[in-house]
Amino acid sequence: MDRGGFSRRAALAGGGALVATGAFGQRSRAGTAFSWERLQADALALAARPYRAPPPPPAAARAIGYDDRDAIVFRPAHELLRRPGQAGVRLFPIWRMAARPVGIATVADGRATPVTFDRAMFDGAAAIPPGAEGFAGFRAMTPDGSDDWLAFQGASYFRASGPQNQYGLSMRALAIDTGLSSPEEFPDFTRFWLEDGPDGALTVHALLDSPSVAGAWRLVNRRTPTGTVQEVTATMRFRRRVERLGLAPCTSMFWYGEGNRPQAVDWRPEIHDSDGLAIRTGTGERIWRPLNNPAGVIASSFADRNPKGFGLLQRDRAFDHYQDDGVWYERRPSLWVEPLGSWGQGSVTLVELPTTRETADNIVAFWRPERSPAAGERLDIQYRLHWTANEPAPPPGARVIASWRGVAGPPGSDPLPDATRLVADFVGPALAPFTRQGQVDADVQLGRGKPIHVVAYPVGVAAGHWRLIVDVADPGAAPLELRAFLHAGRDALTETLAYQFVSAQQR
Repeated sequence: MDRGGFSRRAALAGGGALVATGAFGQRSRAGTAFSWERLQADALALAARPYRAPPPPPAAARAIGYDDRDAIVFRPAHELLRRPGQAGVRLFPIWRMAARPVGIATVADGRATPVTFDRAMFDGAAAIPPGAEGFAGFRAMTPDGSDDWLAFQGASYFRASGPQNQYGLSMRALAIDTGLSSPEEFPDFTRFWLEDGPDGALTVHALLDSPSVAGAWRLVNRRTPTGTVQEVTATMRFRRRVERLGLAPCTSMFWYGEGNRPQAVDWRPEIHDSDGLAIRTGTGERIWRPLNNPAGVIASSFADRNPKGFGLLQRDRAFDHYQDDGVWYERRPSLWVEPLGSWGQGSVTLVELPTTRETADNIVAFWRPERSPAAGERLDIQYRLHWTANEPAPPPGARVIASWRGVAGPPGSDPLPDATRLVADFVGPALAPFTRQGQVDADVQLGRGKPIHVVAYPVGVAAGHWRLIVDVADPGAAPLELRAFLHAGRDALTETLAYQFVSAQQR
């Protein structure tokens, strides 16, 4: 596993920052009085004041590059919250790509004790130049101290490993104006309070601040046999109305997969942290949207009310589809967002940005409320995050396992002019009883026009494996949306495939 916590987009954001905002609690000889309720009240009071930009990062931190960072290792003897059989917490030093320090404290018996930087905490401290003292974030270790499973570092980014002990995509507190022509805003977690939670959980309290919003976050983190589970509670107040507000934003990377082979300029067959967006709507419909690497920014919205869940998943788990024995893309976790309480009307929004490399996160998926909060308005939200190998609640019917693009027309004949083909494979026990002569039909709808040709049939490799082929006219400059599922009479047998055709120029 790579050293946890560093996020590609967080590097662009410049990391978190310390903010001088007052006491945030009453000091005493036993530390600072602290509670979740107090942090909420202080964050709301902070939002009522004009935003104060943090000081620039220490210039000396820019001298700490990748090799230096890897040589600076937190010593296990200084782990925070260390108890027999429990995971301790180790701290990251500031460095070139996460240069602003954050405040970190531990909490016990309602008192917060700040953690003071000390070079003795680190092996390789000689690589820390004068003036570069500070913490960039932290990571939670496994009980034996051999690896980490949770990390916070940079802006409001955090991530966790799944059951295959591998980091991949990231989460962040908020997405603000993502994918617009105006600059995106990256709120900062400026301070953290770490506390032993119930049943061996690690509770992370965080203060968030940005020009548009300030708030308090509480994350109760548990490592389970099926992955990491986080209970997230957030309270925020807005300094201004945000044009595009993203709640529970998942951030990932998709360069190319089996469906966009013209972009596969690297020798590896596929390179992506996630291969699709999964949605479970408020009415129970299951939707699968394969990811794109477009030529320009594309935002897709799936209107809904009180969604049951959504997330960026890595469904393809075959090593030979990636052939990467260094970063193990087939082991990357999937991230599922489970809303708690009523989220009301809004949309699951997917923003896809172009990329030509695997080091740039170019995919963001989030919940966008129908109405953005006005200046001075408070917003509270709760959700549960599942970092897992599969969806916590897999579709009861068959699911899409792969999709491909190619020329249209019968094999062996000249391709149909000005047309393109989509091939999608569905697999699941709901399709197993049916044969080619059975009553399975494909429901295919296009955003404009009608398909040229549609056929669905069982693939002979295994029971319950069916293939859908759709030929459509070349979409031209504008993307073309397709929705398709397989059914028998009125009974849907599969999830809904939401596919977006783009022209060869766009791809």
